[in-house]
Formats: sequence, C-alpha cells, structure tokens
Amino acid sequence: MAGNITFTMIKPDAVKNGHIGAILNKMNEGGFKIVAMKYTRLSKEKAGEFYEVHKERPFYGELVDFMSSGPIVAAVLQKDNAVEDFRTLIGATNPAEAAEGTIRALYATSIGENAVHGADSDENALREANFHFSGTDMYM
Repeated sequence: MAGNITFTMIKPDAVKNGHIGAILNKMNEGGFKIVAMKYTRLSKEKAGEFYEVHKERPFYGELVDFMSSGPIVAAVLQKDNAVEDFRTLIGATNPAEAAEGTIRALYATSIGENAVHGADSDENALREANFHFSGTDMYM
C-alpha cells in the first residue's frame, strides 16, 4: 500500500471559508481517488496526539489550538507516487511561495492557516491514515 496512498486534512480555515468542494475538486483533477473521507473535529487531545512529532517545536501549542478550533475533512487519497504528487498539488507551506494554481496558493491565508495538510512521506501517510481510519474504512 505504501507509495500509492497519502493522507490529507482540509484544515479548519478552509472549512470555515467554504473551500471543501473546490479543494476536493482540485484533488480529483489531480488524478487522486478518495478512498476514505470524513468530516470531523479534532479534540485538543487528538490534535496533540496527531502532531506529537512537533511537540518540541515552538509552534506546537498554536498548531494544536488551530487544528482543534473547528471541523476538518480527513481523507486518504490513492494514486501512484501519491505523497510526492500531492505535495506538488498543495504547494509550499507559505502560500506566498506556493506555485500558481496550487491548493495553498488558491485557498490558504497564511503559513499557519494554510488550508490543507499533506503527509510528507510514505511512512507518515500510512501512520496518519491509520490514525483517522480503520482498515475497513478505506476502500481501495
């Protein structure tokens, strides 16, 4: 399964700003198949657990607060070379540096409120997908 899935979340800012449909459309146009998806809200505890890898970083508390501030859309996407291709589709973390037409260039408002999360490796994609979905929730 590694190599052909990635994990994403449409973050609270993009949900609040009404961009779910447009972002999902960009994913479809990018050739990604949605194999699991849910509209949910992370508790502070769950957001902290998900972003535990960043616990020692200065932005950790702010990130946890933001990610638990409103609903998100969590999804597992399938495509050959999924992680790398999705990172290209979403663009740079800083929307001011994101390539034209990328999700973050179109829908992010700042580095902190950058519309979407994308797994950064095959290993993390699998870990993050399993954090949000059981195997029976993924339809590949």
